[in-house]
Amino acid sequence: MDARGDDRSLCGGRLSVLNYRLSREEMVLTQLERRGIRDPRVLEAMRKVKRHHFVEPAFRDRSYDDTPLPIEEGQTISQPYVVARMTSLLRIQPTEKVLEVGTGSGYQAAVLAELAHKVYSIERHMVLMQKARKNLEEQGYRNVVLKHGDGTIGWAEFAPFDKIIITAASPGFPKTLFGQIKDGGLMVFPMGEKRTQNLILVERKGDEAETTDAGAVSFVPLIGREGWSGSSYD
Repeated sequence: MDARGDDRSLCGGRLSVLNYRLSREEMVLTQLERRGIRDPRVLEAMRKVKRHHFVEPAFRDRSYDDTPLPIEEGQTISQPYVVARMTSLLRIQPTEKVLEVGTGSGYQAAVLAELAHKVYSIERHMVLMQKARKNLEEQGYRNVVLKHGDGTIGWAEFAPFDKIIITAASPGFPKTLFGQIKDGGLMVFPMGEKRTQNLILVERKGDEAETTDAGAVSFVPLIGREGWSGSSYD
């Protein structure tokens, strides 16, 4: 069994441990590979990270379904395909430093931690940040640094970053975060209206941004000084 965490504490025996492992394999095959995810490092990260440790207990039997699931504070944990898709677009290398905006329960951060040298992640809900920290520590991730705060203004102390991922919907182009990417670095984020957005991939070339539309998505709002205000999104 993987040394990270003990599934027996969640599910009570060897059979359930095996079931979770088989569910992850099926998820990778049917939800990711068959839908075009090809990066072998991303696929291996998705196999290794135990999503059932990052979902609410009431939804644990749906941990490897191809769907987002609710977590606390009205937020969600993204569906596995979207996590893999956004991660693949960033082409993360083992030596790189990555910023995540919107930690949630910590699942995306765990996937990033399998690929990057260091992950910095910002969460505006204290309850979620504390739970994510517990989840990540229990699973043995030591290369993730968490912060409670406004992710829309980034983390200047540790900038510039090789890659940035924003896991909530921005109403416009995130200029401050763009300014915290290294020249030649990448940023991926959803941008658009309240209910539906498009996934945008940005490559920084000097002071210019080269953007690519990576398809339609639907995310919870990015709240903060340079995102939506809570009232404007209601």
